[in-house]
Amino acid sequence: MKRIFAQCIKELAQFSRDRLTLALAFLLPFITLIIFGFAIRLESKNIPLIVQDFNQTNLSRSYIERLYATNQFVPKQWTGGNPTRDAIDRGIAKAAVIIPSEFSRDIQGGRSTKLQVLIDGTDVNNARIIKNSIARVNNFFIQQHGLLPATNRIRARIRLWFNPGRLESLFIVPGVYGVILWIFPSLLSAIAMVREKEKGTILQVYASSISTTELLLGKGLAYLLIAIAETLVVMVLGSIIFQVGIVGNPITLLLGTLLFLTDSISFGLLLGVRSSNQNAAVQGVALVGFITALLLSGFIYPLNNIPFPLSLAPNIIPARYYINITRDAFVRG
Repeated sequence: MKRIFAQCIKELAQFSRDRLTLALAFLLPFITLIIFGFAIRLESKNIPLIVQDFNQTNLSRSYIERLYATNQFVPKQWTGGNPTRDAIDRGIAKAAVIIPSEFSRDIQGGRSTKLQVLIDGTDVNNARIIKNSIARVNNFFIQQHGLLPATNRIRARIRLWFNPGRLESLFIVPGVYGVILWIFPSLLSAIAMVREKEKGTILQVYASSISTTELLLGKGLAYLLIAIAETLVVMVLGSIIFQVGIVGNPITLLLGTLLFLTDSISFGLLLGVRSSNQNAAVQGVALVGFITALLLSGFIYPLNNIPFPLSLAPNIIPARYYINITRDAFVRG
């Protein structure tokens, strides 16, 4: 045990003297948290919408106001032969609504009327959001003007559980914790391991009486302590900046974090042992660690959307399980 602790103290001393490694350990995780926390938005807003109103009545203008009152659309203007279709073709608008000239007359006469809606389907997810938003506007407009049929006796009263304010930070930030705490601790331990080879200091290890197990345990313990400090910094800053605090039992989060960090450090040591230089170690962490933690962990995309046999891969990705732990601790409680 003395040799393990001595190796741990040696690694911490070397780590504290290297400013570049200090920045990699604490500055880059903070920058990643800021970028991911503010840049990733799954709910589309400020969607450019063009409306062509052939009715020009108070009723049609009320409908247009209701469209823009959703705060998801911004008005766009375009003049030309076919302004709605040309605006979409040129990428000026993502959707267009055409109100027919008989819009108000049909509604006041108790008849159904048809609106033409053109949606840019280049982005399938965005197109689905636009479609649902316009459908909700139609339903609200119908209710507001008392146009619901008398036979409509079922009305759903929907309540959002856990996140009633629909704050995307409550979904993104806990997931970012899983990505950051998988990438940077493993990257630090991999670089520390392969640096011994590049600088030739590994020969001193061979000449000493320390065993391979003691060397790995000493390095692993040192970078586990550094990873715990990273975790505290990232989660405290995340709570301050994004107002994402612990709402559940912290015991599961503490134990899960310790196990997850141990796994991350072990993964980095494995890559460091197998890599011949720092570039190879960094590429290994980026390819095997970052891509899988970002795309195959459920951080952004639902895992049930992944086709077989790739859907089997998330079962062996630790970030998948840790993100469930963080979202339970910070969101579900």
